[in-house]
Amino acid sequence: MLKYKTEQENFWSGEFGDEYIHRNTLDIIPCRISMFSNILKSTRQINSILELGANIGINLHALHALLPKAKLHALEINDKAIDELRKHEWIEARQGSILEENFTQLADLSFTSGVLIHINPDALPKAYAALYNSSQRYVLVCEYYNSSPTTLSYRGKQERLFKRDFAGEMMDIYPDLKLIDYGFVYRKDPNFPLDDLTWFLMEKQ
Repeated sequence: MLKYKTEQENFWSGEFGDEYIHRNTLDIIPCRISMFSNILKSTRQINSILELGANIGINLHALHALLPKAKLHALEINDKAIDELRKHEWIEARQGSILEENFTQLADLSFTSGVLIHINPDALPKAYAALYNSSQRYVLVCEYYNSSPTTLSYRGKQERLFKRDFAGEMMDIYPDLKLIDYGFVYRKDPNFPLDDLTWFLMEKQ
């Protein structure tokens, strides 16, 4: 197991990240397909996608179903999740941290889903830079939203879950990022529930 600079990185690369894999099952792929179909309606000509913090690739499974010709790339911090990603020849998986990677190959769309909420707030500028610098067009964040920064307990652990306006902060830092669309997926949706995710799709102008 690699060692990283922040407590949160080491937390997700280790045993807790291993346990998360077992809770993160392929059963929710239809719900993700529903969400991404709504997101992709506001895009055009996406030929490559990069997910930063892909875990076992549930989002990429959904995107592969919707855009079977697109090249799919994943960055993932956890050893066991990387092994799962590399079982699929249509995913190019790379192990590492969103806070430490340099991106020379750009994707049409780069995104996170449930990743920024687990990053040390002091390190968020690096995560935002990774999202921005790895995209040549669209940036998507699918996270828990709160209008002001707040910290919550996560499965009995402290300093592991943070909510804020991630997209708003990114647009403040990068003025050429413009909001294209946004939406919310409710945990009690009768057909395609997800865990109260709010998504924001931005485009470089």
